Amino acid sequence: MGEQILNVTGLSMHFGGIHAVDQVDLDINQGEIVALIGPNGAGKTTFFNCLTGIYNPTFGDITLHRSGKKPARLNGLKPNQVTTKGMARTFQNIRLFHNMTVLENVMIGRHCRTSSFIAGAIFRTKHNRREENEIIEKSYSILEKVGLEKYVNDHASNLSYGAQRRLEIARALATDPFLLLLDEPAAGMNPQETKQLDELICRIRDDGLAILLIEHDMKLVMSISDRIFVMDYGKKIAQGTPLEVRENPAVIKAYLGE
Repeated sequence: MGEQILNVTGLSMHFGGIHAVDQVDLDINQGEIVALIGPNGAGKTTFFNCLTGIYNPTFGDITLHRSGKKPARLNGLKPNQVTTKGMARTFQNIRLFHNMTVLENVMIGRHCRTSSFIAGAIFRTKHNRREENEIIEKSYSILEKVGLEKYVNDHASNLSYGAQRRLEIARALATDPFLLLLDEPAAGMNPQETKQLDELICRIRDDGLAILLIEHDMKLVMSISDRIFVMDYGKKIAQGTPLEVRENPAVIKAYLGE
């Protein structure tokens, strides 16, 4: 396994007297698939929102490590700044631009890595034209990776549900992340779509990215995860390999009760 790229220590998010996330530690290594699981209301999406700048955590530290660069503390950064640091995410509820084409949706993600300014766009400078062509080429290659290249000119709204999920992953990949966060990517998918997602996540990992996913499909989680963290009522109650987590009494209790 590669070097550590994310270190979360003592992360807490309080909403008044509600401790949605309470003193959670988590780490991720390069090229690793890590799952974050737990019953509904356990605090998983709140944890994601803290990592990606949607919430500023009440306590704790979030540190991103990139080879050859100084560690970056993410606390207090805005979502676009977190993305620039190399962390991208998808959402539990699909957030696409439905009246734009499949290609345009991916191109939007790519613009965080561009250097053109408004003047260049207005006057169509040589640099701007070259950069725009590069964005189109990169976006198309990502669509090939996720199996959506034949829909390149279709509106996002015309895609099947599973294809829309893959398009959202493609847009996240367009930001050039080294850590990808997936929030319930298999939610609502049929078995064939879930199998395609399984294969896609493994291909992304094989390209060198680390992946942190929230997921309720335990078959998917157990088949692709290197390690699993388990939350319940805002706290981390277990961590380990899929086999260790499957046999953990605290996990069995959280899912099945006494």
